[in-house]
Amino acid sequence: MQSIGSLQKYSIGSFELLSKTAPIQALSLILLGPIIDFYLNGKSILKYEFSTAAIAFILLSCVLAVFCNISQYLCIGRFSAVSFQVIGHMKTVCVLMLGWLLFDSELTLKNIAGMALAVVGMVVYSWAVEVEKAASKAKFLPKTSLCEDFRLLKDAEIASMKDVEMKG
Repeated sequence: MQSIGSLQKYSIGSFELLSKTAPIQALSLILLGPIIDFYLNGKSILKYEFSTAAIAFILLSCVLAVFCNISQYLCIGRFSAVSFQVIGHMKTVCVLMLGWLLFDSELTLKNIAGMALAVVGMVVYSWAVEVEKAASKAKFLPKTSLCEDFRLLKDAEIASMKDVEMKG
């Protein structure tokens, strides 16, 4: 069996990577989830009485998780590793904000400072990428002096005047 790290050197697509990792993730969640849940809550998931609403929210959570995984694997194929991390931090900020807005969860000073730091980091990263793009574009522009620019403009003006004289 190939490891996930070795798949990169074979230029495997993001959905092929998803098909390799999803079964491993599902199996580990099925095996370890109930154990960790019991450790954290002191109750077994097997003794829980599932209502229709609980089943509906579990299914909704599964559907959202699938879309989240698909969006992440789409990003892997299109963005650099750093951009992918920036997107991940933005997702964390959104989850914290939505938790505060929708579920009235507590926003501590530590959470707010972390979100502010993440947003500042995203802004600085975006600025650095734009500066790098501008620098790489400037590298490919021909370097001309101001005198040469004026000479080229004057030559173009003379050539256009000759065109007008010939038509008239």
